[in-house]
Parts: sequence; structure tokens; C-alpha cells
Amino acid sequence: MNPAIYPKENPNIDLAYQKGILGYVSRTFALTIPLLPPAIEIVVGNTYLLCRIVDTIEDAAELSPAEKQTLSKLFLEAVLGNISVEAFVNPCLKALKDYSNVDELDLIAHTPTVLRILHTFPDMDQVAISRCVSIMSDGMSHFHGRQTQEGLKDLAEFEEYCYVVAGVVGELLTSIFSNYSISFAKQIQGHEQLAVAFGQALQMTNILKDSPEDRARGVSWKPASMSQSELLRIAYEKLQDSMSYILLIPQNEVGMRRFCFLAFGLAVMTLEKIATRKEFSNRSEVKISRNAVWSFYTFTKIAAGNAFLMKAFFFAASSQLRKLSARKP
Repeated sequence: MNPAIYPKENPNIDLAYQKGILGYVSRTFALTIPLLPPAIEIVVGNTYLLCRIVDTIEDAAELSPAEKQTLSKLFLEAVLGNISVEAFVNPCLKALKDYSNVDELDLIAHTPTVLRILHTFPDMDQVAISRCVSIMSDGMSHFHGRQTQEGLKDLAEFEEYCYVVAGVVGELLTSIFSNYSISFAKQIQGHEQLAVAFGQALQMTNILKDSPEDRARGVSWKPASMSQSELLRIAYEKLQDSMSYILLIPQNEVGMRRFCFLAFGLAVMTLEKIATRKEFSNRSEVKISRNAVWSFYTFTKIAAGNAFLMKAFFFAASSQLRKLSARKP
């Protein structure tokens, strides 16, 4: 698809595309992002799409590590305005000609649209987003050449990987939320590390959930020397920090709380399912049912403004994780 056929400057068409494509490239974030206040919904939605483009390059099994590094660098240069966006889009689409996900290819073709929206944001948000994309793109480039069947070297390298792909997104959300809410900016001072744990908890969930598929293509993002139980214990600690992070969001900022709490709750339920089995061969075995997702979505309407209900959910939904955590390795 040639991005040149789309109007060069039409904010309404651009925003309609951003809203529409979100549902095709992520069901989860298509649910959570619209919960945010309108002033930051567009910013967070745009940021997600930028990160999704980086992830698409990362996920392309047909590309060599060197090709992934080249494309990631081109994308970063395009985001920073150092090269034309076409200098990224054209070689990327050519390299991904056999890629099977047509929605993600469509998103890459519309990189000019996504970047036009980015450049309408306040300078503070643009700086924070550029920092996030830079760290993520450089970090993924660093790890492209470290994909092995054995996994990452150790826990420190695993933590670093989770930071560059997700912890930095927690930091970005904190910046965006702080730019929007003075109350939150005051609350989070001195507790910024909780934002990193929030992002890392979600990423650890994805790594554990997707591990059978990764293993099938000869890759593992888990630390080579650690068991699933040990990783679940670490994930549970990060979930506890994530709960603390959500509770720092002012009670009246219900949209921001629901956005975080919905993503958090789905992670808790997924990790709990993983914790009930020693192994699984397909991520569908630990997938949360559509009914469970919608039930929890409805519950967040009531619970997001109530710290007791959020804590009660976490306690009730994490019994296996707590048991694992109580066992000393």
C-alpha cells in the first residue's frame, strides 16, 4: 500500500485512521486506550502505534538480526525527523513483503499519518514520546542479535530487555499523565520506579504467555537459568508494585485508573492461569476468555475509583501466584 495516495494533511482523516487501526493491531489496547480522558487518549493511542511499528519489525521472523537493526534505525531517524518518512516506509515494506499480518503492514504504510499526528502534540509530550521510541528502538536493535533458543544470559539481561520494550513505556505514561494531571505529578514524585515495574509486569506476562510460540521459532526471551516458577515470583512482585502505581493515580482520574487497572487485571488473570500449570504448549491454553475480559471490563467501572475493590480483586485473583511467591527458591 502506497502512503502517498492518502491526503497529506487532513487531521480528521488522520485521527479516524489512528482510531480505526488500533482495533486491528491490538484488541487489548483498543479496549483500554478509549478509557483515557480525551486530552490524552490521542497521545497514548499514537504512542502505542509507534511502539507497534517497532514491535512489528521485532516480530518479523523472516528478517535477519542485521535487517531488523537497519529498519529500526531508519524508523527512529524518521521519528526524529532526520530522514524523510518514505526513506523508512519503502524499504520496510519491501523487506516485509512476505509478512503475514496485513494490518501491521497497513500501519507501516501509514507511518506518515502516525507521525503527522505526533507532531500536533504539545512539545513536552513529543519529547517524552521521542525518548521512549529512541530507547525502545535502540534497545531492540541491541537485542536483535541476542535471540537464541537458550534464552537471555541472566536475570539482569532479562530485566534490561523488559525495560527497553515495556518499562520505558511505563515511564512515558507517567510523563503524559503528569503533563495532564498536576495532582498525579505530585503523587508520583519519589515513586517513579513503580512505573517501570508496571510496564515490566505486562511485558513479563507477554513473554511467559508467548513462550511456546517463541520456542517453536527457535527463540526464548526468558533467562536461560531460571524456571517458570522463579519468573512468576518476580512477576508477582512487579504486580504488587503495579498496584501501588495505580493507587497513586488520583481517585478522581477514573479514566487513567481504569486504563491502568484493566491492563493490570488482565495480566494478573493470565499469570494466574500460567501459575496453575507446570507447562503449556500453546498460548491459547492460558488465554483469558472473551466473557472473562468483558466481565472484568465492566467491573473496572465500579472498582477503578475504589482502592479497596482493586486490592480485593488482586488478592482474590492471585492465589496461585501468592503460593508460589511464599515458597522460597
